[in-house]
Amino acid sequence: MKHVDIYTDGACKGNPGRGGWGSILVYHGVEKELSGGEVLTTNNRMELMAVISALEALKEPCEITLTSDSRYVIDSITKHWVDGWKRKNWVKEKNTPVPNTDLWQRLLAAMERHKIEWVWVRGHNGHPYNERCDALAVDAALRAK
Repeated sequence: MKHVDIYTDGACKGNPGRGGWGSILVYHGVEKELSGGEVLTTNNRMELMAVISALEALKEPCEITLTSDSRYVIDSITKHWVDGWKRKNWVKEKNTPVPNTDLWQRLLAAMERHKIEWVWVRGHNGHPYNERCDALAVDAALRAK
């Protein structure tokens, strides 16, 4: 399997508000930037879209190191919260629906064919790829129509 490094970030001006996401895929030193935005969304949705869009851009199964500053995404996967939500038909404690179920389902589908190592990095802390993803996300949020 090919190894791809993926970096992601989401941003939102207001929460909810105008949002954007950015991803960078790196394979053998070649970088591909992806970004997109929505007029009315949340930061968590943009964090998820950054990851989903990057995984969906891959044309074949890969080994991936995925780095994000989103505890929401990283912890939900690595601590297996999403597995529990799925088992419970996307209902949390107290019978409340899991937010962003549509995107969690899409993410799980995008993950199926890949082997992914999930890495959390502190945001806005000088990590070059995280800073670039943030800039992509902010720019996409500003351009969202």
